[in-house]
Amino acid sequence: MFDTLFSVSAAETLTVGGTLAIILTALALGLFISIVYIGNQQKEGYSSSFAVTLIMLPAIIALIILLVGNNVARAFSLAGAFSLIRFRSAPGDPKDIAYVFFTLGVGLACGMGYIAYAVMFAVILCAVITALNVLKYAEQKNAPMKLRITIPEDLEYQGLFEDVFAEYTTASSFQRLKTVDFGALFEVTYNINMKEGADKKQFIDRLRTRNGNLRIVLTAKEYGEKGYN
Repeated sequence: MFDTLFSVSAAETLTVGGTLAIILTALALGLFISIVYIGNQQKEGYSSSFAVTLIMLPAIIALIILLVGNNVARAFSLAGAFSLIRFRSAPGDPKDIAYVFFTLGVGLACGMGYIAYAVMFAVILCAVITALNVLKYAEQKNAPMKLRITIPEDLEYQGLFEDVFAEYTTASSFQRLKTVDFGALFEVTYNINMKEGADKKQFIDRLRTRNGNLRIVLTAKEYGEKGYN
């Protein structure tokens, strides 16, 4: 009986009971993955809509696989329909993209009827994801940040902040200079890595004494942004 779960595809002998079992299993595994995602992202923050999406995706993919079956015409029609969909959202965190592919894989396994494989796959990957999160694998102590400093147009910025950067950062690099307020001011952009334990407020206060107390913005850099290291 146990070997049968791994060797026979339930989708080959599709019944109402089998279909319900596949869909319910896909939803249950999606819920399991969503709970793991929420637990691992509590510290960094997570999207509630994305957590709900993770529950739905495996069931949606499983249903699509059940409907397509071995029909090549349906498969091509489905591919054409999906090609009409445009995804306009900005690129997300690579970790979120991995969760999407994870749920797609689970849904695919369920749709093909390999429920036991789907469960095993979900449990193993969720355990690996949780372990990596607990061990803080590849986590950077000093995440790269973007610093934007507004300066008067007649202020020479080159070398102006170097001593402050040396005191509060481990690395800094000039990225961009642009005009703002119709050329009345300039905005200088740097990529920096703050020293561990460095006081960001004191850092900004030191910079304000150099730029005439104009606008300063310090933000975390997003993955995939130009100059990301």
